Amino acid sequence: MSTSYELKAETRERVGKGSARAIRRDGKIPAVIYGDKQPPLAITLSYKDIFYKIHGGGFMTTVATIDVDGQKIRVLPKDYQLDAIRDFPLHVDFLRVSAKSEVTVNIPVHFINEEKSPGLKRGGVLNVVRHEVEFVCPANAIPDSITIDLEGTEIGDVIHISSIKLPKGITPLIADRDFTVATVAGSAAAKSEADGEEAADSEEK
Repeated sequence: MSTSYELKAETRERVGKGSARAIRRDGKIPAVIYGDKQPPLAITLSYKDIFYKIHGGGFMTTVATIDVDGQKIRVLPKDYQLDAIRDFPLHVDFLRVSAKSEVTVNIPVHFINEEKSPGLKRGGVLNVVRHEVEFVCPANAIPDSITIDLEGTEIGDVIHISSIKLPKGITPLIADRDFTVATVAGSAAAKSEADGEEAADSEEK
């Protein structure tokens, strides 16, 4: 889990496109904090702080504390908008959370031990079906990623969610089926090699 951080913010009374443009001209970003059965709170944040947090990785899976005029609110980023051309942050939505909150988050999937996969060594290809998986997690224990060990995998192997060791308290949002996360597929080179091995076996017989 990424280390929590704190952001300084100010409340904003005016909302709308005109107000948002004025806020951005001042080097700030408009944002909203919602949830926990409380009314939405419109705020402004430092553009520099948000830019580096978004592009630094782990932004959507790290709980933060926002200091709004002295009131500290624990939040989880739920959505953000970027400029379509320049990738500049334009707006952020935050969800209020507590120590007991459970949240739904998309967590990236990472693979290890590719060099220990016989299937990949033979020319197979790792076909990633889901680069991220949606999980229900405790707000204070969101993993940075889910790790899948490829050691021993062969061509034709299918990696289902049930075969992945998950951190305690983390459950897939999709619970009605054992969905596929990745497969080790055969490439043309691997198929040619396999055909050659079969031909050699036939000749020996």
